[in-house]
Formats: sequence, C-alpha cells, structure tokens
Amino acid sequence: MMLHYAQPSKLKTKEIVFEAIYAASDSATLEQLKELSSKRRAVEEFINERRSITEAIAREMTGGLVSHYEQDTHKIEQYLPLLENLLFYVDAKSTNNRMAQRTAALKIRWSSGLTSSSFFNLSGLKFFQIDNLRFELAMTLFLYGGILRERALEVLSTDLVQSSTFSRQAAGIYHHLAYDVLPSLRPVLPPEKPSEALTEVSTIMSLICLAEAQAAAVRRAEEKDTSPSLLAKLHHGIALFLEEAIGILSTVVKQYKDISSRLLEFISSCKSLHELKGKQYVAESLRASDQIGAAIAVLRSGLINAKKKIPREESWKSIYQKQIHDASEVLRKFEHENYVVWSQKIPSVNELPLPQGSKIVNIIDYSPKRWERQLVFKT
Repeated sequence: MMLHYAQPSKLKTKEIVFEAIYAASDSATLEQLKELSSKRRAVEEFINERRSITEAIAREMTGGLVSHYEQDTHKIEQYLPLLENLLFYVDAKSTNNRMAQRTAALKIRWSSGLTSSSFFNLSGLKFFQIDNLRFELAMTLFLYGGILRERALEVLSTDLVQSSTFSRQAAGIYHHLAYDVLPSLRPVLPPEKPSEALTEVSTIMSLICLAEAQAAAVRRAEEKDTSPSLLAKLHHGIALFLEEAIGILSTVVKQYKDISSRLLEFISSCKSLHELKGKQYVAESLRASDQIGAAIAVLRSGLINAKKKIPREESWKSIYQKQIHDASEVLRKFEHENYVVWSQKIPSVNELPLPQGSKIVNIIDYSPKRWERQLVFKT
C-alpha cells in the first residue's frame, strides 16, 4: 500500500573532467584528479543511462552486488569522499581568483526531477549550471538519497526491516543536505535554480523518507497481527510526517513556483491513503469493543474524505481505489451487522474522537567521509 514517486532519483548531469580544469602541481595531485573524474564518470554513466559494461563486470566491480540500485549507491559512495576532499582544498583557496575561474570552467550542470520548467524545454532536457563545487556535492547527495529510496522500495517485499533502514538512511542524507550543505550554498544561488538546491525541498524529502520508513515498519506490524488500535496510531503517525511536509511545501511554492505539482499530489495522496487505512483500523478497534455505531461513523467520514482526493496518476489511482474498495467492504459489513444485530445510533462526525498518531522512526545520521589526500594546485 505504498505509492511510488521516483522523480528524486531521475537526475541527469553533464560530463566533468577535473584534471582538464584544475592545474596540478605534482603527479600525485594529477592522479587523484584523474581518479575523481573516473569515479564521477561511473555516476554519469548510470544516471545518463549509458551503462557501458556487462552485468557480470558490473557485479565484479562492485564486490558482487547484484541490484542496480546497490551498484549505483556503491558508485556514489566511491565518488563522494574524493569530492569532499577536493572541496576542502578548493575552499582553502577560496580567495584566489584563478581557482574561482577554474571552478567556473567545470560548468557543473545538472537537470532537475522536481522542477516543472525542466519538462517543458523545447530544446530538450533543461540543465542548471551553478559554478560552485557545493552545488555538485548537493546534487550528488540528493541523487544518493533518491537511489536509497528506490533501493528501499526494491527490498520492501522481501525484507521490511532493511527497507525501513534504507529509508531512514535516505532521510539522514536529506537532513544533512538541508542543515549542513545547502545553507552555505544559498547565498550564491542564481534566480534560476533546480528545486533540489532548496533547503526546504531537502527537509520535505527527509520527512517523506521517514514516512516511508514507518510505512515499512507498519507493514511488519500488520504481519505480526498487532492490535488494530496500535496500527491505527502508526498509520496516523505516517500522516503526521506527511502533513508536516505539506505545510513546508505549501509555504515554499509561494516563493518558488517552479516546484513540480506532482510532488504535492504525491504527498497529499500518501497522506490520505494512510489516514483512510488508519480510520479503518480505528473502526475495527471500535467494533471489537461493541461500538459498531461509532465504527460506522469513522469509516463513513474516512471514505468521504478519501473520495475527494483521488490522485490523477494511474499507478497511484489504482492503489488508492483498492484501499477505498477495502474500506467500503468493511463499512458494508458493519452496516449490515448493525442493521441485523445492534441497531446502534450512528454518531455525528463531531462526536468522534480525534485520531491519535505515533511516530516511531528517526533518521539515521549521515556522516560525510573525506579521503584525506593532499592536493596541490598551480595558482
């Protein structure tokens, strides 16, 4: 019962050759720049869908990893420590005009998966160029979080604990982006920028990942026949994460109107889906305590709200409508039982208890790594 929104991992980039731009003062620096270019090329190939090696070679190069998402996260993890090291040494010469010119000559360009204008460019996919290595770091980290989300979905059917862990790791990466990387980039951002460069969007993505982590945990609880009252709180806890994300997004779109409307539709649809499932469990809990009238009222109100918010995207709509169908069947059963056996009064919506939500997942902190190798440049 999870909707899929892959856009955060659908980034593209243009080639960068670091050793062609930064003038190395010694052979060791030159080799490290070449290695940096090589590691980035591996990232470029998979996000630009130009995989140039066989499956067998890809597995061998990544230590036997079979999943493409595992291989891709491995490539990003190989690139990031080298990039962090380059950023450290370039920052040390931040007042040097020659270094600034060389960084600009890299022409760091990335497309966006979350910016509406990226999809209506008549000349092809739109790329945003920002001449700052922190932009390269930010977009790579955003991609990393997006690929981890895809990996979490990939293992959802086989390992719910691992799926939740991947989502929590992704949440930690986006949290790191929002609080440790993007604030220092913000002052140099041009008016035209990808949505991924906004601190608010990374905060939203962190909340989405936490919601998805809790959704995996709830599915595991459902398999263990956890009580309906607790399952209701857990589903409403997911809705609380998403409600916070909607609040941030509603504010930020007033200033940055280019953020894709599909992001809001995705979050809103997920929130409504889990609210309905939570109310279904509330109803089942009330029925178990012989309050079938209240159970019927809860389900009726939940279905009325859910039917107002059916998503337009077909893949989301089918999942959403199935949940509506399931809740409707439970309601039909309860109404029949009440008519035949109980004859309880159906309370008004105002008489129903407010839903209670519990958040049980936290981010797994992301700790950036830097391969501490000295770089010496001609300036």
